[in-house]
Amino acid sequence: MNGTSTLRLAHVVGLVPAILLGVFAGCTARKYEPPAAFAYVTNSRDNTVSVLSLRELKVVRTLDAGRNPTGVAVNPKKDEVYVVSTDSGTVSVIDARQNAVVRTIPVQRTPYFISVSNDGRRGYVANSGSGTVSVLDLEQYRVLTNIAVGVQPGLVRVSPDGKLAVVSNRGGNSVSVIDTESLTVRATLPVCSRPEDVRILADSHKAFVACTGSNQVAVINLKNCTVTAILRSGGLPANLELKADGGEIFVSNFDADTISAINTGADEISETFLVGNGPARGLVTDDSSTLFVSNFRSNSVAVFDVATRKLLASVQTGTGPDALALAPDGNMLLVVDSRSGDVAVMRLDRRGDRKVTAAPPRLFTIIPTGAGASQIVIKMPEAAEVH
Repeated sequence: MNGTSTLRLAHVVGLVPAILLGVFAGCTARKYEPPAAFAYVTNSRDNTVSVLSLRELKVVRTLDAGRNPTGVAVNPKKDEVYVVSTDSGTVSVIDARQNAVVRTIPVQRTPYFISVSNDGRRGYVANSGSGTVSVLDLEQYRVLTNIAVGVQPGLVRVSPDGKLAVVSNRGGNSVSVIDTESLTVRATLPVCSRPEDVRILADSHKAFVACTGSNQVAVINLKNCTVTAILRSGGLPANLELKADGGEIFVSNFDADTISAINTGADEISETFLVGNGPARGLVTDDSSTLFVSNFRSNSVAVFDVATRKLLASVQTGTGPDALALAPDGNMLLVVDSRSGDVAVMRLDRRGDRKVTAAPPRLFTIIPTGAGASQIVIKMPEAAEVH
């Protein structure tokens, strides 16, 4: 998912002041003050992490983070960001106040993603080349243990209550459920072909797993570690996005150009919608009103109204849009363009309880980052020392 974009609005010097002084609709001009937050983008081919200031809308730091940095996650309890380096077999710890790499934790072979517990004390890293999950103590910055799971674990998610971790074993067509207290595997369950993305409901009792090899989604009861349903989705279900209220999961069916809505109570796919060419990722706003979908093959982001089930707009981005992140104030959507190596910034103009649908989203600028731009997270530190 790499290439070159012809769209380089970030080089137009006059755009940034105009964005920062954006005028809302109405009789009186009001200054929009972007949040003092930072976005962290892993650039896998450049072996770097770009640190973007949401206030300045530019890259303020470029950090070395090992070879082929891929997964990235924030700590919800302290000002730290964690970057997985796949080829180095390490996790880099970024101090989000200084925006500097302050520690490196060795894990095992070929890690891709990291999941952090809600209490901020532990990290879980799936090591695809070792068939293990590394459990990290994020207070002492060390590996507590490496747990053997299935073949080629690609992703691990820790449950909201912190008691379980669910691992998708891509090479073994299975899912492992880890007890995080005893640090042992409760069960390894056969599911569907090539399980990838995982979502766990807020009550931590049910997990959904997308299987890209068989175009299915597995439903797992985490109370008794059983597979309760296998749902047929569209072609290549690449991503699962859970609504904040937990009632629905949206499946991005990359090869079918559709999204499917799963009713999480009934464990069934209720509807499927055409959304664009090559939907790769979805992101639902915190009020569950709007779904954004990055359409990798059509270089656009679809804006979908969840209540009316209507496609509201399609906004052009750079080349190969993939990962998505929403600014803390809900007024900007950041889109990682993996082929052109940049981040597209969409202005949403949300105020208070005003929905995205109240004003059409629009592309403001595109910020160059690096080759192989991959994942993105946003962190608002208590204090920053970026110069």
